[in-house]
Order: sequence, then C-alpha cells, then structure tokens
Amino acid sequence: MTDLFLKPFSLPKDFVFLQPMNELSIHIYTKADELPSGLRRENIFHSPQLFELCLQTPRHRPYMLTVEDGQGQVLAQLLALVRYRSSWFPPYFYMHCRVYGEGEYAPGVESKDRLFGMMLSELTRQLRRRLLYIEVSNLSQKMFGYKEFRQAGYFPVRWMSIHNSLHSRPPEERISERMKQHIDEAYAKGVTTTEVATEAEFKGFTKLLRHHNWLKPKRYVPADEFFRGIDSQTSRLFVTKYHGHVIGCSMVAYSKGQAYLWYSAFRRKSYVFVHPADVTVWHAIKDAHNRGCEHMFFLDVGLPFRKNAFREFILRFGGKPVSTYRWFRCSIGWINTLLSWFYRD
Repeated sequence: MTDLFLKPFSLPKDFVFLQPMNELSIHIYTKADELPSGLRRENIFHSPQLFELCLQTPRHRPYMLTVEDGQGQVLAQLLALVRYRSSWFPPYFYMHCRVYGEGEYAPGVESKDRLFGMMLSELTRQLRRRLLYIEVSNLSQKMFGYKEFRQAGYFPVRWMSIHNSLHSRPPEERISERMKQHIDEAYAKGVTTTEVATEAEFKGFTKLLRHHNWLKPKRYVPADEFFRGIDSQTSRLFVTKYHGHVIGCSMVAYSKGQAYLWYSAFRRKSYVFVHPADVTVWHAIKDAHNRGCEHMFFLDVGLPFRKNAFREFILRFGGKPVSTYRWFRCSIGWINTLLSWFYRD
C-alpha cells in the first residue's frame, strides 16, 4: 500500500496566482521514490535533501507536504519532521513533530498564508492522534499564518529570536570589547576551531553535544547518522579544541544566503579559563561572514523566560533580538485547551 495521501481542494474566488487554476490538491509523501520532481531545493529546512537524510536517521520520520495544481506543478512544499523520544530514566516515550519555518513556494505564488493553512490543516489531521504535540518555529514574520494557526487549534508562545547582520559591517565591529578580549586570550593559549575532519573529531563532536544536552529535555539531538549524512555544501560541523580535547562544537546550516546555528555545545565549566563558548560561536559567525552570508540566525536561544543566560550570551556578539511566536498544538484536547488559555494573547 502506498504511503501517499491525497485531498482535493477547490480554489477560493479571492485566491490569486500568476496563472489561473481550477483545482488544487494536497499530497503527503513519506517515501523518497514518490517525491515529485518539481520540489525546490534552495531552502534546506524544506528540501528533498533533508527529507532523504531524515529517512536514513533513526527515530525520524519525515513528511513532505505539497500543494499541486491540476498539471502536477508544485506550488508549495512543507517538510515536517516527526521524532521519537524515549528514556529509561526517567521512563517515557512519545513522538513530536517539528516544522522549521513556513515552507517554500514557487515564484509568482501569492496568498502564501492560505496555501500554508491548507498544508498545516492536513498535517494536523493526519498526525493529531499519533504524537504528543506539533511545534512550528522560526517563521519569517511574527504574524505569518496567525489566522490559519488559530483555525487549526494551535496556540502561540512568545519567543525571542536573535540574528546577527553580516552584510553591512564586519563582525569585529559588532561584538563587545569584553568578548574580543576573551577570544584573543583563548587563541593566545592555543585554542583552535576547525571543521570536523577525522573520526576522532566526529566522535568528540557527538559526545559533547549529547552530554551538553542530556539535562535539557527541550533540546533534541538526532542520531549520529544525521550528522554523518549532512552535505558539506549546505552544512558544516565545527569542533573547538584545546590541547587535543574537544571543548566546543557547533553545526551550522547554510540556506538561501543565510547561516543558521542549528546545534552547539560547550564545556564552559571545565575550561572556563579559555572561554570555549565564545570561541566556538565566534568561529561560526566568522565562517558565515567569509562565505558571504547576509545573516547568522540562532535557531534556539532557550525557553522564553525573562532572564535567560544563553540568550544574553548570544547578544554579546552584536545580534538583534526580535520578538516572535512559536506555535504549538497538543494532541490531548483538554491540555491543549488549558495551554491555549494560559498562553492567550
């Protein structure tokens, strides 16, 4: 039996495209050999490359949603990643779904909110009884899809997003003097940051990343296959070393002229005197600047508490904080209703 779902939609009268169409359909793909040829590849977070990588990663199940016209042309695509999480202590098992951004759309397509709402509603309908919650984050605009999220039963949580501009001034002119001093001291003591090149460095990368996030239940670290399978043209792994020991690591993704710090970890307490966090993040910013990226985005600067040490640390690199929303929907009805009331805006 094929793992492909179809649901026809009639085109609303106020829906506008460069070319008129009479009927749209939504498709959900879960197998690589079923993906249509018209998928766009520029946006890494909704690309067929990431879809195929997650197919090969344990405890991952990707869902590629598309809106297609009567001729099979892909007008919109949205990649949703279902993750399986479990632990012996404390004992738990659940699944959740993560969507980064609002998807990718063909040139000339208008009313993106409506297309997004169609895909979001179908994704919610297919997965609402299979997992604990769905999370949509990193939207390009705070109010994007507000109406569509509400209609699908999602509630917004106020979040703080941070990005560094790299195109107008060099990064050295944006960081604080104290940060410059820390970085210069670390380099003088022999700290280096390089791209992962050996098996020993890769093992040091994954070991530190898992150890750093072990007591952070909100953070999810994929299996090693995910990091082994990344394309060097779209992502890079970095390790910061001191006397042969890995004291910091990061994964940076590059998409459409932008850089995204996706994962990072540091041994700040064990090696406080060489500032591993400062050097690791600084190298990621400098590398993105050297590659000609316009901005560096930090995908997760922590939960939206008023005081957040990691967020304050990231801001020392001269980043710009922007208020945004993350949207959630819990599959347990009464909990979703309670959280919707608690996070009402």
